Amino acid sequence: MDKRTTKLPVASAEAKTLVRTRAVPAVSRAIAILRLLGKAKAPMGVNAIAQSLDLIPSTCLHILRTLVQERLIAVDAETKRYRLGMGMLTLARSAREANAFPASVQAGLDRLSSKWGVTAIGVDVTDQEQMVVVALSRSNLPFRLHVDVGSVFPALLSATGRLVAAFGGQPVPELKRRFQKLRWDKPLDFDAWYKEVAQARKQHYSIDRNTYIAGLHIAAVPVLDDTDHITHTIVCASLVDQLTKQQQLKLVAAMQQEARLLVRPKFD
Repeated sequence: MDKRTTKLPVASAEAKTLVRTRAVPAVSRAIAILRLLGKAKAPMGVNAIAQSLDLIPSTCLHILRTLVQERLIAVDAETKRYRLGMGMLTLARSAREANAFPASVQAGLDRLSSKWGVTAIGVDVTDQEQMVVVALSRSNLPFRLHVDVGSVFPALLSATGRLVAAFGGQPVPELKRRFQKLRWDKPLDFDAWYKEVAQARKQHYSIDRNTYIAGLHIAAVPVLDDTDHITHTIVCASLVDQLTKQQQLKLVAAMQQEARLLVRPKFD
């Protein structure tokens, strides 16, 4: 979430037309193989796949082995025939959940922003390298945090970042490496930050006071999957002195209640 005095630039339609994409043959071929196997009524061998897609068999085999390693396709050890793997179901489920979350969380964000006078935000953290704002609700108060749906930030930043570290399952050395690249208005060292990560894991919420953006109080609660792995967060931002400490804790409790409404099987 960016500073109140700065608004993130939004690409214009004209600028977007200037963006050029360059085909990546290996990616295009891998997608073609997945689509072919998705339409096939029975598993297929290397030669049949290569012939159907006009690929060199050796190239086709290399791509197939990579897709098997990523569990997107599976191979029968005896027949050497390929079919879609269970990894495709995982991707499909993730895509459904990612698309369902903004609509599912919006009413809760509206309730939070209206009652507490905060900017309420739904954040996707399925990519642990970055967080993406996918839903937003602003209050009617003069204070407004300049953040838009689609805004992207480093995943370990602010209150959400502590929750990503707490429930993301990444090893401490990796967290430390990524933490060192973050920028804060009021920097803190890794040890102090990691203590807050441990506290966030215990309490199931995190509060960033004056560190990421001076003058702002940013609270976040996690939305976890059925393995207690973080997928999203609900975030509320306000001025530091806008709410009393008791009100802040009540706000967190309200955010946690909204998060509980989003648990599975609602996304299924």
